[in-house]
Amino acid sequence: MSPALPEGEPAPEDGALPTWLGGPRSSAFGVYLHVPFCSVRCGYCDFNTYTASELGGGADQAAYATTSLREIDLAARVMRDAGISDRPVSTVFVGGGTPTMLPAQDLVRMLAAVRDTWGLADDAEVTTEANPDSVTPESLATLARGGFTRVSFGMQSAVPHVLATLERTHDPARVPDVVRWAREAGLAVSLDLIYGTPGESVDDWRTSLDTVLETGVDHVSAYALVVEPGTKMAAQVRRGQLELPSADDQAEKYEVADEVLTSAGLGWYEVSNWARTPADACRHNLAYWRGDDWWGVGPGAHSYLGPADAVEVHAPTRAVPPEEGHGVRFWNAKHPRRYAASLEAGHSPAAGREVLTTDEAHLERVMLGVRLREGLDLALLGRGSRESVAQLVASGLLDGRRAVQGRAVLTLRGRLLADAVVRGLVE
Repeated sequence: MSPALPEGEPAPEDGALPTWLGGPRSSAFGVYLHVPFCSVRCGYCDFNTYTASELGGGADQAAYATTSLREIDLAARVMRDAGISDRPVSTVFVGGGTPTMLPAQDLVRMLAAVRDTWGLADDAEVTTEANPDSVTPESLATLARGGFTRVSFGMQSAVPHVLATLERTHDPARVPDVVRWAREAGLAVSLDLIYGTPGESVDDWRTSLDTVLETGVDHVSAYALVVEPGTKMAAQVRRGQLELPSADDQAEKYEVADEVLTSAGLGWYEVSNWARTPADACRHNLAYWRGDDWWGVGPGAHSYLGPADAVEVHAPTRAVPPEEGHGVRFWNAKHPRRYAASLEAGHSPAAGREVLTTDEAHLERVMLGVRLREGLDLALLGRGSRESVAQLVASGLLDGRRAVQGRAVLTLRGRLLADAVVRGLVE
């Protein structure tokens, strides 16, 4: 089971966007390309992914790159018709699923379509996700020659029994090899980890962190395992076959990760991400957290376009004309067959959309911005926030020194309780 799409108003069949989005804008523009294929479906995963045997027609692996090109062409037309000024693409992120289930040349062809349609910035960051068992030295070299600059490997753990619980298929001994192959091809490398798997000890987690550091990578992501309803793992937990770790266990493992990675010279720049230098941070994900524009291509992919010449959304609420808003979010049909059929018929694959109100845009700005090491400009919160900020500083959740400088910056304890900080800042 993959997650349900959000509620919203129906999207126009032609994908037309509100005209008030038109005009010049200074925000960066990114493109997300969703590849929904996996060799097997992991028990904890609730992403919109499918094995190859589930699909056919324009949704199968052989036809998928061509299908995605149809949406890229439609996206350019829809944006042009709305009067949204052209900008070269600053970042491209190919996610999934396992994008490298497709031939490397197909991924290169999808990237070429983005380049031909909008242009790429001279310093564009182009990332693909990959599993350690889904690449070869030759495929990585093909990606690098085709314009990719970065690869993010789903390592998850270095401990065999943890990988088995997660139903990951790769051999952990392969990870150092794929990192070396990627670097030899000229690609920057990130390793993604999951902590809090049932049965994972703190020593297991330290083993995974030590293994990551031995590869010498310059970027690490570490996410707490969340068991979503409807997944195989949720059923295993419900039947008592697996026992979830406590909140204290999760917190300890986060603190261990921060200690180990920081000691090795990787600093946190977002709650779940560490990089050796600012240049090693994932710019595509930073664009999400900073509220830049992006178009998501693929089944279930989401897109966001802010208003022209967007300004920061301050509290208290500012009135806007009722027919306008502070940005539009829209999302594609979730199932690949429906997605492909819409494009083959010449229609937009968008299934729904929502126009963000001032209050919604403000909440998102706080919720996303406070997760960054740079923090949030306190001027965005309005005068009424001073008492809340003082309370959060007194509780050890916000950095007092940075608050005096006008920024809301999470402490280590605040990173563990980021949702509570957001509630404190917006209530």
